[in-house]
Parts: sequence; structure tokens; C-alpha cells
Amino acid sequence: MLRRQFLTCACGTAALALLPACQGRDALTIGTLPWPGYEPLYLAEHFGWLPTTVRLRKAHSASQSIAGLVSGELDGATLTLDEALSARATGLPLSVVLVLNESVGADVVLARPDIREPADLRGHRIAVERSAVGGIVLRKLLAAGGLQQSDVTLVDLPHDQQPAAWNEGLVDAVITYAPTDSQIERAGGQRIFDSRQFPGTIFDILAVRDDRSRWRKRHVRDLIAAHLRGLDHLRTSRDDALRRIAAWRGLSLDEARRAFSGLALPDLTQNRSMLAPGGTLEQAAANLVRVMGLQDPRLDTLIDAGFLPELAGPA
Repeated sequence: MLRRQFLTCACGTAALALLPACQGRDALTIGTLPWPGYEPLYLAEHFGWLPTTVRLRKAHSASQSIAGLVSGELDGATLTLDEALSARATGLPLSVVLVLNESVGADVVLARPDIREPADLRGHRIAVERSAVGGIVLRKLLAAGGLQQSDVTLVDLPHDQQPAAWNEGLVDAVITYAPTDSQIERAGGQRIFDSRQFPGTIFDILAVRDDRSRWRKRHVRDLIAAHLRGLDHLRTSRDDALRRIAAWRGLSLDEARRAFSGLALPDLTQNRSMLAPGGTLEQAAANLVRVMGLQDPRLDTLIDAGFLPELAGPA
């Protein structure tokens, strides 16, 4: 599965345990999945801050969310920037409307205790999820160790299969992220490299279909406002928020804290700067387009900051 079983809204069925009550047919439906940078949305849903005009569809992988965007079941999704760029390259009319997080240590390389630095990986087996993010971390890792891809054995493993492979001794290192990193660290994995070594590269974003957002502008604005309210709770009532997140993700409180230690979660002011023309996100997208070899990226239409709330003026 990529980083980052659709459920249908059926009143009077078991789906009610996982989805909000059925809304009107014009509700904005957003695909999302477990990832620390998306937790403000889950907090907003938990506290009832998510408007009735918006519902979250819980998926197990970004590929499921992308399939829902393509089929029209979803109006938007939480994705990594590279996933959004890949989807746009196929003709999907997506725009980035919010930066959810930047990885500043959340994407990690864990290795056996005898492997202490990237150069020690020569001749060893590395589990990596074949996504653009996995490829970026792998490329940076090999460069840091002065290695070529031929110097290691790559094992293509989805994120959720990595702990089993580690426990069975099938791999010597894994390129992974939360919450899988906690499972592998419990089993003896040691951190030898992470995304702190290459900031400004890996972002998670909220993307919406242009053909849906045009007539649901208020819905998108309400969704962004709910995320920002959840983010504010995470910042101002951190222990309360982390305890709730740890409980529903099956983590200890310390593991939940560590999961967020590798993320920068931009607020409204930071989003306005990052989404501005020539800003951080546009630069990161241009770099990813080069790395991924995408054609016709149309970066001039990638970002739509028009759904962001206005900044509060002086009192």
C-alpha cells in the first residue's frame, strides 16, 4: 500500500459505527487514512467540529483514495504531494488547497543494531515501499552512504507488511514511517537516517477535485477551518490530543509523541506563505516533477489558496 475498503454511507447499517450520519447528497466526501499529519481532521471529527456538509471516508491506502477520486466517489483526499502530482499527470483535475504537514524526521530508515550508518548497508536487504516518497528516501539514503542501488538488495514491501518481514529476518533495514516505525523499533530497529537530512521535500496535502470544489466552495472552506481547529487543539491541549490519538492508533503515549516529533504542522499563516506563488510547495513540486520524470505537470494550476480563511486582523 502507498503512504499514505471504502465505506458507503448506509443509514441503519454497521457503517454508522465508522462514518458520520448520512448527509445530503451534496456533502463533500474526503478520503483519508491513519497518518499523524492527518490527525487534526480526526480530532475535528471526534469533537464534532467537522461540519455536517463534510464527511471523511476512511481508507487503508492512498491508492484507494486515488481510485475514489478517479471514480468520482470522492471529492478530495489527503495525499502526499507526489501522489497528487502523479494523479494530475493522468488527467485527474486536482488542486492542492492546504498543506497538512512537512516530514522533518517522520520518514525514517531503521536497521539492525550492527548497521550503524548508511554506508554499512552495503550487501544488505532493504525493505522499501515503491512509491515516490520511498524512492526519494532511498535515493537520499544511498547518496549519504556513498552507495549505488546495485550495492544493496531492495525488497518491495508495502508499509503494513514490513513488521512481519522484519520479525522473520527477511530484511536488514526498512524505509518506513509512523506508526510502522514504532512497531519495528519495539522489535530492535535502530534509526540510522531520516527526512531531517533533506527538509523541504516530503509534504502531505489536502487536494480536491476542481470540478467538485467549484460548487462546494463553502464546504471546502469549512473543512479547512475544522482541520485548523483540530490542529489548534493538538497544539494548545497537546497531552489530551495525544492521549486520544494514542488510544485509537494502539500506541503508547511516548510513541504518539515521537510520531509527531518528525512532523512540522503548518498553521494558517504558514499555509498562506507555503501556498503563495513561488512558495515552498511550488518549489517542492517542481523538484518532484524532475525527480519523477512527469510530463505536462501544469504547476501553474496546482495550488489554489483561495479556500484558506482570512487572517485575523489586529483587535
